[in-house]
Parts: sequence; structure tokens; C-alpha cells
Amino acid sequence: MHDRIVRVSTESGLVEGFTRDGVHRWRSIPYAQPPVGQLRYRAPQPARPWRGVRHCHAFANCAPQQRMYTMTGPGRYQPMSEDCLTLNVVAPEAPAGEPLPVMVFIHGGAYLLGSSATPIYDGAALARRGCVYVSVNYRLGALGCLDLSALSTPEHPIESNLFLRDLVLALQWVRDNIAAFGGDPGNVTIFGESAGAQAVLTLLAVPAAEGLFAQAISESPAAGMSSSREIAAAYAERFAALMGVRRADAAAALMRARPRDLVNALDQLVANTADEILGAFPAGPTYGDEVLPVEPMAAMRSEQAAAVPLIVGTNADEGRLFTRFLKLLPTTEHAVEAVLGGAGAATRDRIIDAYPDYPARNACIRIGGDFAFGAAAWQVAEVRAAHAPTYVYRYDYAPRPLHWSGLGATHATELFAVFDIYRTRFGAALTLAGDRSAARRVSRDVQSRWREFARTGRPGDGWPAYTLTERPVMAFDRRSRVEYDPHPERRSAWNGFLLTN
Repeated sequence: MHDRIVRVSTESGLVEGFTRDGVHRWRSIPYAQPPVGQLRYRAPQPARPWRGVRHCHAFANCAPQQRMYTMTGPGRYQPMSEDCLTLNVVAPEAPAGEPLPVMVFIHGGAYLLGSSATPIYDGAALARRGCVYVSVNYRLGALGCLDLSALSTPEHPIESNLFLRDLVLALQWVRDNIAAFGGDPGNVTIFGESAGAQAVLTLLAVPAAEGLFAQAISESPAAGMSSSREIAAAYAERFAALMGVRRADAAAALMRARPRDLVNALDQLVANTADEILGAFPAGPTYGDEVLPVEPMAAMRSEQAAAVPLIVGTNADEGRLFTRFLKLLPTTEHAVEAVLGGAGAATRDRIIDAYPDYPARNACIRIGGDFAFGAAAWQVAEVRAAHAPTYVYRYDYAPRPLHWSGLGATHATELFAVFDIYRTRFGAALTLAGDRSAARRVSRDVQSRWREFARTGRPGDGWPAYTLTERPVMAFDRRSRVEYDPHPERRSAWNGFLLTN
């Protein structure tokens, strides 16, 4: 059976996708001109119109990164190129009686890796529940998320916060075009996981993004990703040194450099700063420019951030993933002491006291997870609860094989529920030990609440908004429930501790 062709007219031209399994799909629609040549390190420019039909049946390029992260299947890798500023649209095949809510997904990956083409981010399950789903590529690593603007020269200008500018332009594309796909441009929800969740929170404080979305969902936002301009400049200097160029020649060298060399140099910078982070992770947003004038948490505190309804949460075992892969978190006693030592004795002791079994391995892993993700989610909830609708969750569910492997409900496992992965062949393998009905029940609950939130700004019945008196948290598990201030010692211990400068 052949896929049916489906065409839509956008402001740039006609795009052709295909219909399969009850949804229409368009892949790799350009929302910007390729940021290559003289446009490298510059703000993205809107896509140029094209003549005829643009075939959007297959995924094109992802942003340059290490090749091992671009796998899309056994032995299959997505091609990489700076020409990566595209987005994908999935819409229900059955016509709706009214414009549908729009859900725009921002992938994670520590601002170093990832792609909207990753199979888990397919989005068809969400679209079938009644939304238009959009997933976005943005420039990563040293070409988009490492702020090198301190090295800019008149001959070779380098702009800051390139990936944020990319995301704003993508949201403007959604505003201008999504109605043609059946979506409501006035009801857009942005959602993301990990670095993507941190990008969601950052967009709340980006003036140019105001009015481009009505709701936001932040799944395990990463702490310590926002830098001051001074910290960014220090990292830029170190990056230039790793590229083997003098500061005066850096801008010209960056314009000539091969993407592979830029990727490798940033990996080296991350490795070099693992034990001595200057005040934030090297890659991520920089505050203090026209794109992001105020640090996102500070913008929330001073009510300068968008007061849209927000869901924010973490997973029960966040840190366990990082004991096996991407060992970027402090999950050992040595690493914990190295990170907390710079915070002062009083802060270090307050945090350690909240984990009575420290320095046992499990306590160190919990500290690492809270340091990287829990602290950010708790503080966002505390700051926003007074002036914007905020809903907090903790994702506890994991099928038996994940528990047996020692991972549990670790970082990113809520994505299995959000994207209905337990109904796929991979998900079925994870639930062979008698977990299938529970996994599908949790998935149904999460998806219906995300969809209801996207439609109305409320995540359905039985999930109260966060308040500073009761602090309700929705715990997603085999039997989901609301808990009230479930970890008060850990929550209060991290109060005021955010790895930003």
C-alpha cells in the first residue's frame, strides 16, 4: 500500500508530505535560510520562497555533532550539515471541525547533540489525540549554543544566542503557517526535555518570543546552563585556544573551520571544565544581550517572564542515566564534594544533610540528579506559583527491565509515555515482564494531560496548581496520585543554589 501524497501551501511555497497510519507528515520544511558561508554565526534569516513543490517526505540534515549521536536505526545515521534549520509537522488525517492546538517540541541533548528526526520524537501519537505536532532543529554546540560573540570583529561578526534566535524564528514560522496544516496559531504549546526543557524556560524570558506561545511544558529542565556575558567570554577565549588560534585571529578562523573540528574542540572544552565549571556549562543561553536581557530565573522572580501556564517536573531517578552514559553529573562522592565545595561550607553542609545516607552511592546519584534537574524544577515552581499557573509532576514509572538494569525512572524515560513508545516494538520489548497494561495506562494518562493542557492551559482533573502552602506534585506511576511537598528537605536544601553566574 502506497502512502498518499498531501500538499499544503506555506508562505515560502508548496510543501508535499505523505499520509500514513492516520496522520499527515511533512519532514524537514526549511524555516530559515541555510546558516552557511557568510551566514555562519549570524542571526537566522527567513527561508527564501521557492517555485514549484518542495518534497518533504524524508528527514534531511541534523546539526553537526559527534556521529554516534545521529543514529536513527541499526546501522543508519542521519547526515549532518550546517544546513539544518528545518522543522517537521504531523497532523491528524481526519479533518477537525475547528483549528487544533499546536504542540512544538524542542529536543534535548546538553546543547551538544540531538535531532528532531530521532525516532522517539515522532509525535504521531500526540497528533492522533487531537493536535498539530511540530518538532524543530536548531543549531547546536559551537555553531549555535556556545556563545562566541566575544570574539566578533567588524570583518567577521559573530552574534550571540544563535540557537534562541533559531527557535524564535521557528515559532514565527508556526505563527505564520500552521493554520494551513489545521493548527491554531493562537494556541501554541512549547515543550521540551532536558536542555530542550531549559530552552523552554529560557524562551519565557526572551522578549522576541512573547505572544508566540500560550503554554509551556518543561520536562526535567537542566540547571546551570545560563551564562553571563563575562562567563561566555571566558569560555570563548578557552575555545579559541583549543582551536589553536590567537584571539585576534579567532573570528576569521572560526569562519573557515570545518564543522568537525568545531565539534571536537567543544567536546575538549567540556571535558576540560568537568571539574572546574566557571559558573555554568559551556553551551547554553547567555543573558545580558538583546535576545535574553535577564537571566531566566531572575526574570521569573521579577515577573519579567511570560506568565503563561507551565507544567514543570522531573523523574524519580534522574541521575542514574549519567552513571552509564554522558558522565556529566556529580554522581560520586569525589564529584559531589568538588561541585559543592565551591558553594561554601554552610551550603555544602545544608545540602548533604538532606541526604542522610550520604556518601552511599545511591545518595550521591540522587544529589547529582537534584543538582542537575531537581533544583531547577523546584525553584521554578516556587518562583512562578505566586503569579502564573504552574503544575508540578514527578515521573516515577519504570517497567521491570529498567529497574533490573539499575536505571529505574531515570532521565528522559518520561518521553516513553509522552510519545507512546510502549506501543512500539521497542516499547513492547521493555514490557514483556508483565508491564504492558501499566505502561500503556501511564502513557495514556500523561498524553491526555499534555493534550488537555495544550488545549485549555489546565492538565485535567485531579491535578491542582502548585501553591506555596500545599505544594501539590502529580506522581505518575502504576497508580498515579498527588503528593504534597514530597521531598521538603531536599527541596529546601537546594533553595538558592543554581549553577549560574
